Amino acid sequence: MVMADDKIKKLENRVEGVARDVQGHLKDAVGGLTGNIGLQAEGKFDQFAGHMQQDFADLYDEGEGVVEKAVTLVRDKPLLALGVVSFIGIVLGWLLAPRSKRS
Repeated sequence: MVMADDKIKKLENRVEGVARDVQGHLKDAVGGLTGNIGLQAEGKFDQFAGHMQQDFADLYDEGEGVVEKAVTLVRDKPLLALGVVSFIGIVLGWLLAPRSKRS
């Protein structure tokens, strides 16, 4: 049930982004026809916000795929995952340690 709700929420977010983009195009056009620079600017902002909302939904989907791959790796190959995480931890510790302690 949670996954279905999550997919519905993502779809709603994407649809809202498209609607805001279309609304922005309309405001921009009406502002251009009437000479209302404020309405035109508001339309441009709505277009930008709509695109960003759609891009965020796409980015969320991509991030979700990466998390699923990581969970699958940990489940299928736990020792390899532990080794990778340990290696990353050692490298980060070495990079972030103060220079005086790195002898």
